[in-house]
Amino acid sequence: MSSAPRVQAGRNDPCPCGSGKKYKRCCLVQQATAYSLWAQHHDGYDHLTSDMMRFAEQKFAYELDIAWQDFNLTDCPEPFEFDAPENQIFMPYFLFHWDPDKAGSRQRSPRRVGVVARWYMLEKSGSLSILERTYLDQAAVQPVSFYEILSSIPGERLKVRDVLIGTEAEILERSASRSLRQGDIVYAQAWNLDGLSIFGCCAPLAIPPKCKASVIELRKKLQRRVKKQNRNLSAEDLVRYAEDIRGAYLDIRDELNAPPRFCNTDGDPLVFHTVTFRIECAAAAFEALAPLAFGRQREDLLADAEFDKAGALRSVTFDWLKKGNSKMPTWDNTILGNIKISGHSLIVEVNSEKRAIRVRAEIEKRLGASATHQSSTAQTMDEMLAKPRKRKSAQERLDEEAFEDMLRDPEVKKHLQDNVQKQAEAWAYQKIPALGGRTPLEAIQDPDGREIVEALLVQWERAASEGVYNQGIRPEIGALRRILNLPTAVS
Repeated sequence: MSSAPRVQAGRNDPCPCGSGKKYKRCCLVQQATAYSLWAQHHDGYDHLTSDMMRFAEQKFAYELDIAWQDFNLTDCPEPFEFDAPENQIFMPYFLFHWDPDKAGSRQRSPRRVGVVARWYMLEKSGSLSILERTYLDQAAVQPVSFYEILSSIPGERLKVRDVLIGTEAEILERSASRSLRQGDIVYAQAWNLDGLSIFGCCAPLAIPPKCKASVIELRKKLQRRVKKQNRNLSAEDLVRYAEDIRGAYLDIRDELNAPPRFCNTDGDPLVFHTVTFRIECAAAAFEALAPLAFGRQREDLLADAEFDKAGALRSVTFDWLKKGNSKMPTWDNTILGNIKISGHSLIVEVNSEKRAIRVRAEIEKRLGASATHQSSTAQTMDEMLAKPRKRKSAQERLDEEAFEDMLRDPEVKKHLQDNVQKQAEAWAYQKIPALGGRTPLEAIQDPDGREIVEALLVQWERAASEGVYNQGIRPEIGALRRILNLPTAVS
């Protein structure tokens, strides 16, 4: 969900702020002044960091790998690369914050810049401008924290809220404001300069709303540390606990950059197994295994079966089903696998190791000596994706066309839409890991839980707007918000 687009007013048009003045005599002047200040600070900051980098290359070149390890809070991080996007946040850490005497202590004294900045200030003390001293001072006193994007004017500014201490600010930012959206979270340091705020440093990662629970968990941990002093978290606390905050950022970064973990509805890793048996009689095998198709009548299972001229069963395919679904309460059943009986062959395909073990035990129990296990093969999702994609068969293309034709029927489409909506609204009553195993209805009873639920809904709304749901069938999240008694999101 992005911020509403900003209407571009002409110089002589009424100002969008509603003052009644012409745009050129009102906000345009303020914006031009703000941009001029931003450009001045941008150039001044670039000049300072470039000079500090030259200084660091002379004095601390051999320390860079150590600083990289300290930044990542591990002795074995990914190799350092000079052109890596992560340098957008690491280099400011190296220049302004890294202190080998404090590395690993999980605390940093407030109002203390790092070793590179301290040596630089000693050597350049007579030539530093007031602006450069201001930058160095801001680097020392302002926390690097997690900022949630509340709104944005692309190319101009961001309105942000520090998730850890709750303070809000308007950040003059021309580049990141073009890509960051409402609900995103950034790991950054805000500087206050001449009545305006800018990001002194900002990680390249836009943290999606679904990760807000991790930031709130960090907030709760830090709040417990100051609870005995009977006060709220402050900016100085965030500077003191900079290592903990960076550790939370690194955990989120690594989680988002990790390869996706595919699971089935039981939560088991997706590994596709094919279990093959030799059987004595197709009809006998069917009669023994038909009860595995929960809720299906024997006659229905045989509707598409093949028989020989004498009427004996030759082949049949049906799904292995169980009642209900633990993650989707609205589902009547769950497909656990596919069973194919053909002649003297029995093949079962399932999508996890646990299901493969379970179905083999079921077959051996139900068929006994009349079934002989021949093989069990497994294939991971990565192995499947690595294979060249097969061309769709004529039947598969016909099936897709038939499905598209079905969706042209308003009644069919409404039925599918109702099912999707029913599943979405059932989410309010499901236990969610990000909510500590609580349901959203339970979680919204406390402020932290309510904040996480809001973030998850923003993520859901964003996914829906980006086309996750096909054929125009998508849930109305507003109905779910009404169930949860939450305000409807403004698009």
